[in-house]
Amino acid sequence: MSTRLYEHPIFLEHIVPPGHPERPDRLRSLNIALEHPNFERLDRRKAPPAPEDAILLAHPEEHLEFVLRSMPDKGDDGEISQLEADTYASPKTLQAILHGVGGAMAAVDDVFTGAADNVFVAARPPGHHAEKSKAMGFCFFNNAAIAARHAQKAHGAERVAIVDWDVHHGNGTQDIFWDDPSVLFCSTHQMPLYPGTGKKDERGAHNTIVNAPLSPNTGGEHFREAFKSRVLPALHDFRPDLIIISAGFDAHHRDPLAQLNLTGEDFDWATGRLLEVADRSAKNRVVSLLEGGYDLEGLAESAGMHILRMMKG
Repeated sequence: MSTRLYEHPIFLEHIVPPGHPERPDRLRSLNIALEHPNFERLDRRKAPPAPEDAILLAHPEEHLEFVLRSMPDKGDDGEISQLEADTYASPKTLQAILHGVGGAMAAVDDVFTGAADNVFVAARPPGHHAEKSKAMGFCFFNNAAIAARHAQKAHGAERVAIVDWDVHHGNGTQDIFWDDPSVLFCSTHQMPLYPGTGKKDERGAHNTIVNAPLSPNTGGEHFREAFKSRVLPALHDFRPDLIIISAGFDAHHRDPLAQLNLTGEDFDWATGRLLEVADRSAKNRVVSLLEGGYDLEGLAESAGMHILRMMKG
């Protein structure tokens, strides 16, 4: 498998208040893991910036304008603005956002042109809590949703599947695609937990929303069963042209924000299953976007094993 990774120094310059879990050290810990010889073949590239109007693929203009207005003055390096309860912006945040979106869109281009079989985008801030018209949960715009729309618009993808294994439900992705039969959204997540959405009976207007909530303090056995009983059958029936993974690693047993007990081996296993689906219906096309994961050791272990599985196929 040819695997590409998009990264950029600007992602470290999205600054949040002291003690905030979504901090630059997350990417620093992943970079240390990627120094291992196992990753010598990984094709590492700088994520290109997207134009601001790329946001309009998944969000209305009013939401884009709200976020732009909320950015702090570029001249004050110490200034941080607060968009809502736990979502903050600093002077370089907009640049980080646009490079994250640009990396996601470039990843889609890569897998459709054959430049890579699969791509991981190591960006921050994350995106899966961003609804059509609302920034929340550390997220401003929904990178996965924008990537899916770009695949449809630029590459003629007819069926895109988004699989979200972040420990928090991807309410934003569900909101954006609730009425869309061309996008399948599958999510495993802890419940009850922020943001409170993601019940099994939330199915979307066309039964293309598949939620598999997991109880607190459960581990890999329950996660894998949810994958085998709900997520994989839905993918088999849907036959996607592209799989996008909202790859949060906060279901790891070390993570401070939740109470699931997954290990790196569980993420490795799930990655393997999605690669098998992509081999059958999507010409191996997989784009994986970093979402959560707030214990530095747990994130480095899990994301490292995820990327290595993508490289091995």
